[in-house]
Amino acid sequence: MRVADIQRFCMRDGPGIRTTVFLKGCPLRCAWCHNPETQSNKRELLYYETKCIGCGACAVCNQNAHEFSDYHTIQRDLCIGCGECVTECPTGALEIIGKDYTIQELLKIIEKDRAFYGENGGVTLSGGEPFMQSEEAFLLLEQCKKKGIHTAIETCGYFSSDILSRAVPATDLFLWDIKDTDSRRHKEYTGVSNERIINNLILADSLGAKTRIRCILINGLNTKEQHYKNVAGIVSRLKYCEGVEFIPYHSYGGAKTVALGEIYLGSDKWIPSKGQIDEAKKYLQNKGITVL
Repeated sequence: MRVADIQRFCMRDGPGIRTTVFLKGCPLRCAWCHNPETQSNKRELLYYETKCIGCGACAVCNQNAHEFSDYHTIQRDLCIGCGECVTECPTGALEIIGKDYTIQELLKIIEKDRAFYGENGGVTLSGGEPFMQSEEAFLLLEQCKKKGIHTAIETCGYFSSDILSRAVPATDLFLWDIKDTDSRRHKEYTGVSNERIINNLILADSLGAKTRIRCILINGLNTKEQHYKNVAGIVSRLKYCEGVEFIPYHSYGGAKTVALGEIYLGSDKWIPSKGQIDEAKKYLQNKGITVL
């Protein structure tokens, strides 16, 4: 499996204390992406310009991807993600994202944390979109289930519906993103419409999947009563939904986007106020929906 990061002792990616495995690859391109380093399934080089001292050690690159004129630039189309320049960099200005693990290697890491899981904790596969590596994800989830480890998937919901027949039995909890309920706006800001996402959610529920709906709040885009009404309408159709989590937009992903050599499309103006978050919570609670 191609992994962007493994975070241990997490408490925000499902119930209890968890080991969260962030996988590479995502079918969406959200303008507000919090984890841009997980979008591509390729190994990628991050360059933090503020840490660079211009020493030229990274010129060891066999692909000649690093150039020095007035300042240090990287020819991204030449970089193959070998990581040799990262090894030579003395200041940590360079970082490779994307490491391949076998299922057994990941299981060993997960088993190390098992003593801390208690009754509710376990492993969460996140990303990116874990089902971009569906076969490997199935194998890891099934092995965890055999060992009695609670399994969770954080998903954008945009995948072939055929996946669910195998995913639901292997997953104790789906953390299901509903990024926006307006299909036109969803396509404008993520690159895809939301119909498949919602249809897959309803299908998963019909198969008995337990879910938590995760809704990112973005000031000026979806901090609107109609959006909350639509979320409530979707949840009302689900039998096994535990509730809704509202996740306020933050701009921390911007630094990683720039480090990838891309232009960040987000804005601090998108950060919702506490009042807007409270308004969203209150609307759903008044409809009898649990807000987590």
